[in-house]
Amino acid sequence: MAFLLYVIGVILIIEGVPWFLSPEKLKSWFSQLIEAPEETLRGIGFGMMIFGLLLVYMSKQMGLS
Repeated sequence: MAFLLYVIGVILIIEGVPWFLSPEKLKSWFSQLIEAPEETLRGIGFGMMIFGLLLVYMSKQMGLS
């Protein structure tokens, strides 16, 4: 459970950095994202899931968990 809380905390830190550094650019990026086709958004989401799975697999192989 402690590891899960650690991971969630790290994710929140990483997710918060763009909002802190450049909120105006992030808002512009989100407005462009809203206009993107759903297939593009699904592709981005799928790519992010695969990348996350790869990171989890690599951390297991390195003995980080």
